[in-house]
Amino acid sequence: MNKDVFKLAYIYIGTIIGAGFASGREIIDFFGVYGAKGIIGMIISSFLFMFIGAFFLSKIYEKKINGYENLINNIFGEKLGFFIDTVIILSLFIGYCIMVSGSGALFNQEFNLSKNMGIYLMVTLSFITFLFSLEGLSFINSILVPFLVLGIIYFGGNVILKEGFIFSNLEGIEYTNKGNFITSSILYVGFNSLLLIVILSSLLPIITNKKVAIKGGLMGGGVLGVLGCFILIPLLILYTQVYALDIPMLNISGYGGRIYSKIFSVILWLAMFTTAIANGFGFIERVSKKRNHMFTSFLFCLSSIPLAKLGFSNLVATIYPIFGYFGGFILLVSIIRLI
Repeated sequence: MNKDVFKLAYIYIGTIIGAGFASGREIIDFFGVYGAKGIIGMIISSFLFMFIGAFFLSKIYEKKINGYENLINNIFGEKLGFFIDTVIILSLFIGYCIMVSGSGALFNQEFNLSKNMGIYLMVTLSFITFLFSLEGLSFINSILVPFLVLGIIYFGGNVILKEGFIFSNLEGIEYTNKGNFITSSILYVGFNSLLLIVILSSLLPIITNKKVAIKGGLMGGGVLGVLGCFILIPLLILYTQVYALDIPMLNISGYGGRIYSKIFSVILWLAMFTTAIANGFGFIERVSKKRNHMFTSFLFCLSSIPLAKLGFSNLVATIYPIFGYFGGFILLVSIIRLI
């Protein structure tokens, strides 16, 4: 398969796979609570991700859209587009801060190191990546995403092979504040769509033709579905032990021994990092306009540190739902207008 297909798929996966996905917390909240029906919900989400990836990447190539500002103005017009653009810029900055904060929390909880060490390490590595713009984003995802994929499949598969498909949460509940398992799966895609639209609309320079665009989107969405199942099924098997945990996948990974949970902590940190650089890349590309790229990158990274120190769980609980619904709205209108 064309290497450009893999480039697109890796960036797609790296954008979505962040702290909420890889930790298992989002997977429990949006899918696991419904029991075995959550697996159907995960499959629905996967098909939606495949459709969105293939649709947006092909339209970006056809219409030669270079950057989400171009996309938003074409769809909403300049006046409304300016407001939406401002909200997106804010969401990218806060999304980056949340991942940096998560790095600090992980260093403190799992490695007994200073939160500041985790924060400063992610900020420093992000800054280095941002200096290389899209090439840096593509290169980092090409290295880290295969590692993330293999790690999640290994740890999830380990529990499935040992326990079999015996779910401690088989029936689940019928309805939550997200509706049923179908509406919850649709909402999950909406919650991830804002960052996704920003990143996909920046990938024109590495989309060589329409076929590559479609294959990259389909591959990215399909792999996300597979990874989701390798997280969801072990969570359903050990549900009674992990449903209340902040990072349930650490318990899943520790099933093979304490050393394995440490290894998964590294995988989780890498997942945070790929999502962090996706947020930062989107922000910097929009704000710098190719001018003063290094200075903008430095200022962006530096200014994220105070907000990151507010705490990971506080930021997630208050910010994610707001931008989630906003992203779902942007996604729906964009699809309708681009058809």
